[in-house]
Amino acid sequence: MNLLKATGSIGGLTLLSRILGLVRDSLFARFVGAAFASDAFLVAFRLPNMFRALFAEGAFASAFIPMFNKKVADPEGQGLRDGLDFAEAALAVLLPMLLFMTVVLEVFAWPVTLLLSGKFNGVSADQFAYAVELSRWTIPYLMLISIVSLFGGILNSLGKFWVNAAAPILLNLTLIVALLGFHSDDPLVTARNQAIAVSVSGALQLLWLAWACRRNGVRLRLRRPRLSPEVKQLLKLILPAAAGAGAVQINLVISTALAASLLDHGSVTYIYMADRLNQLPLGLIGIGLGTVLLPTISRQLGGGEEAAAMETQNRGMELALLLTLPATVALVLCGEPIAAALFGYGKFDANDTHFTAQALAAFSIGLPSYILVKVLTPGYYARQDTKTPVRYATISMVVNLVGNLALIVPLRHMGPPLATAIASTVNVWLLYHTLVKRGHFAADARLKRRTLRLALAALAMGAVLWAGQGLVMPYVHGTWTIRIAAMASLVTSGVVVYGLAAVLTGAFRVGDLKLLLRRRRSN
Repeated sequence: MNLLKATGSIGGLTLLSRILGLVRDSLFARFVGAAFASDAFLVAFRLPNMFRALFAEGAFASAFIPMFNKKVADPEGQGLRDGLDFAEAALAVLLPMLLFMTVVLEVFAWPVTLLLSGKFNGVSADQFAYAVELSRWTIPYLMLISIVSLFGGILNSLGKFWVNAAAPILLNLTLIVALLGFHSDDPLVTARNQAIAVSVSGALQLLWLAWACRRNGVRLRLRRPRLSPEVKQLLKLILPAAAGAGAVQINLVISTALAASLLDHGSVTYIYMADRLNQLPLGLIGIGLGTVLLPTISRQLGGGEEAAAMETQNRGMELALLLTLPATVALVLCGEPIAAALFGYGKFDANDTHFTAQALAAFSIGLPSYILVKVLTPGYYARQDTKTPVRYATISMVVNLVGNLALIVPLRHMGPPLATAIASTVNVWLLYHTLVKRGHFAADARLKRRTLRLALAALAMGAVLWAGQGLVMPYVHGTWTIRIAAMASLVTSGVVVYGLAAVLTGAFRVGDLKLLLRRRRSN
């Protein structure tokens, strides 16, 4: 498999989804602003977002894909049919569990909302009841997106990465339609309609994946639930994988709850908007790499190709750093014009923009760590080791909690993002150190040599952007055309400077591009 080609396919669709997400967030900032209504919706939306990351993008894929691939690749079996039998058995057990969980969460939405928000900061009983209502509207999304992850895992294993990567586009389109068609002068009404749209989007994503599966000859039958040995093994792997893959999301939930309960209204919105910008490169690079690396490495290990698996992971880290380091520098240094161009109009004022940029800088310090988690964890999951990542995720969550408590009062809305960045960095160091210690990973000479050069290229780009961002600031509050042009000029100048610096320092060579194009044609 061409790692760059597959990652690029996923990254391109994820880019479209993230662009639509930024459009959605810009409209949300315009119609709802940064106050209690926005905080209440974002707390209600945090649970589905967390569950999507833990289950759909993490736990289920990490546990299911290696087992599915093993069934399909068994030379003594029936290939795909054995894999689909396993998928049907898994669905038969998971579906009633998900239905039960959804009912329980709907019944206990009040304490769940309390846990996620700390009952906010100084709200009335009616306001908290409104926040609980929004949570009840978003809870069905959890079940729907979990079933989507089953279909997506099958398609990823079959090499149809783009189908699953396109599903989040439906979420953003649905929320955009709800904002444009059903917004109100009352932010509470607009936020409620957004909560309803979240679950509607889950149903649309499920229909999309089910249709795609049928188009690719995958038809899952409903069976009576039975805990076969394979299903027991799957369930045994899912829980630790959820914590291991979702440490960043769990840390964000902790940060959201502390911000909602201790800081002024609007702080949750600042942190959320900053996280959305931070998630753009994470979605483009980290999720794409993680999606491709897991089935690739598990297939290589299943064939006894240890050296090939290590080479794949080295190139995965190199590609991650090539794309992540410039994004980190740009978001830390240029958060103010970026936040102003995307969110700074309507009910979202200049102070809201400034506070969002501060939170973004704190988040972005940890951007390389967030993405490297996606690169390193497949080295464990492909070997069906989900316990080690969960131990390290637990340590990182403790670090995050301590960091939040220590930083939230002096740094306010910057404290939780900075604590999350520190915790993720600890998690990455533990994952990397253990892989090296076990002999499952060794950074080759090429990776070591290019990492330093990539860092130098990113710093050179940062110096140019820092010096030139004042030129675009007068244009980030204009019409949408002017805003887009200002951002395009900033991004283009950064890409050009980084590309030149990468070539001049030897971090990237023209010969590498020729080799990649030659491999792509041969595939």
